[in-house]
Amino acid sequence: MSTDSLSRARLAALTARELATFADRHAGSRAAYANATHLFGRVPMTWMNKAAGNFPIYLDSARGNRITDVDGNEFVDFALGDTGAMAGHSPEPVVAAVTARLRNGLATMMPTEDAAVAGAELARRFGLPAWSFALTATDANRWAIRLLRAITGRSKILVNSYCYHGSVDESLIVVGPDGRGVSREGNVGAPVDVTMTSRVAEFNDLAGLERELAYGDVAAVLMEPALTNIGIVLPEDGYLAGVRELTRRYGTYLINDETHTFSAGPGGATAYWGLEPDVVTIGKAIGGGVPVGAYGLSAELAGTLSGRDDLDLVDMGGVGGTLAGNPVSMAATRATLGEVLTEAAFAGMIETATAFADGLVKIIEGYGLPWSVSRLGARVEYRFASPAPRNGTESARGADAELEDFLHVYLANRGVLLTPFHNMALMCPQTTLADVARHHEIFDAALKELV
Repeated sequence: MSTDSLSRARLAALTARELATFADRHAGSRAAYANATHLFGRVPMTWMNKAAGNFPIYLDSARGNRITDVDGNEFVDFALGDTGAMAGHSPEPVVAAVTARLRNGLATMMPTEDAAVAGAELARRFGLPAWSFALTATDANRWAIRLLRAITGRSKILVNSYCYHGSVDESLIVVGPDGRGVSREGNVGAPVDVTMTSRVAEFNDLAGLERELAYGDVAAVLMEPALTNIGIVLPEDGYLAGVRELTRRYGTYLINDETHTFSAGPGGATAYWGLEPDVVTIGKAIGGGVPVGAYGLSAELAGTLSGRDDLDLVDMGGVGGTLAGNPVSMAATRATLGEVLTEAAFAGMIETATAFADGLVKIIEGYGLPWSVSRLGARVEYRFASPAPRNGTESARGADAELEDFLHVYLANRGVLLTPFHNMALMCPQTTLADVARHHEIFDAALKELV
């Protein structure tokens, strides 16, 4: 039974029932949303309007993998702040480190020893020796791009179609129907036509990548080792090795954005798959919920940059921010890496995610649905396509907003949250097999009603 053969009338009726239940159980959230008239879109950030229940759930408190909303409803949280809380909500070592720092200076424009410890741990995990800090992974990507443009003298950045690297202008390009790059639909206020700054190739397409690199104007390939934000798309055998060989052949640097693929293990996909990027960018999870981003450079790249006295890396050269590397974010990063997202924690998270994926496959097969399940370490996603999509364009085509919203609101009404942008579940150190079983019980009940 495909999604095309689902009864859309039944889906609509079930969704209407669930939306009514959601409205009844979240009167406080509904009122808070209605009263937020001085917020653009009624939310702090407009993406918070991506809510299956037609308005967002308002937070009261969060601990571990549990969230309580302003109406007193408790949820098992598999969204985990879209990776920002992969360490769990308010982990004690991070709370203690940040609390101590809050009493002793927040923004001083001075380094702390915490930053050096955090940098050394990132170097150990990802294999790149020189690290610098930002407030977001978006900024880390932007700064890395500027550095590599400066070194190569090349203007363009190559990304994968339907990639996600935050709000980086250069990443908002997709492969069009004729195979050429076009601006991604909905691109807001692009400073220039994105084809002037970027090239694009499908994930898992080495021929397409080589075709674009052959123009000789690409400073860097910016990519996730596995696509995540359009749904998990895993690399095929030999693909990542092929990317590295082609980038070296054409004199192009390689940036691995590990912000989401950090779920693969303690050293992200870079360590898990033995990759050799020139730059690693990362954010979200490494701060345990406190805003932070970082980028790591190879020894060769760091040495080259250090020798370029024509580049203003200190003042107004376009690389930096006054609050980047602040004492609070550095204390949080040191505590998260040193005491929370440890190798032992990852082992448990991945074991739980494996059980989550295995259970999903069993349920989906039981209903004869041609869907698929993909797992990247501690991250799992179910897709309305089989086999699983092999690139971003296929993944985008496989989306079904009506079905996704039904499943999300059905789960939320029964105390389980998924990442609102897609059917992704992330494990944190506190996620248990009982939590997995709870999701599966509700997911099975939803399919039973729908099918």
